Amino acid sequence: MLVLAFDTATAAITVALYEWTPGEGAVPRGVAEAVDRRRHTELLTPSIAGVMAEAGAAPADLSAVAVGVGPGPYTGLRVGLVTARSMGDALSIPVHGACTLDIIAWATGRTEPFAVVTDARRKEVYWARYHSCRARATGPAVGAPSDVLDGAPAGLPVVGEGATLFPDVFGEGAHEPLLPTATALAELTVARLAGMKVPELLPPEPLYLRRPDAREPGPRKKVTRA
Repeated sequence: MLVLAFDTATAAITVALYEWTPGEGAVPRGVAEAVDRRRHTELLTPSIAGVMAEAGAAPADLSAVAVGVGPGPYTGLRVGLVTARSMGDALSIPVHGACTLDIIAWATGRTEPFAVVTDARRKEVYWARYHSCRARATGPAVGAPSDVLDGAPAGLPVVGEGATLFPDVFGEGAHEPLLPTATALAELTVARLAGMKVPELLPPEPLYLRRPDAREPGPRKKVTRA
């Protein structure tokens, strides 16, 4: 099974190609990482092409596509989802989604409770709390940074870029990883498809927790003459 994974729900444009075979598990075939908050559209397709070329693989070799579904800013998130669905349709292969917070959580490898926090702008964060990297306890949610620790055990470790933006709430020592990686997404997807008890996969639809910042213009106001 050859799985192409990518996530554009944060500032990271991250792509990975993993091969899974029974008995050998998941083996990376190619990885591309970039961080740019404004160039998701420009960077994603070349990154996918580069990873495929690095592995000597063709699109027809793919067995599945995995994509991060957010939560995240509307524009960047949409780039990844549209690309994933388009590839799935063109190649007639399944497309699996995963919560971006779960992807970050999986990469920690933690076995004790912690929280994942990403930037939601508007002085808010996207967040979820976890029993371990394999099991989400609550969320995902969006709200004030203080919501993350409300009712949580004292000293709960906090992972993710969002924690670095509010040191007055989370302290100075936010734990890595700060951003999602496609390697973690690919590993999580393969683990779930192999029947392991890990966070569930989702349809390739955006996980919006609030309305997008961009809105369609309303009707023009009528002008009345005096």
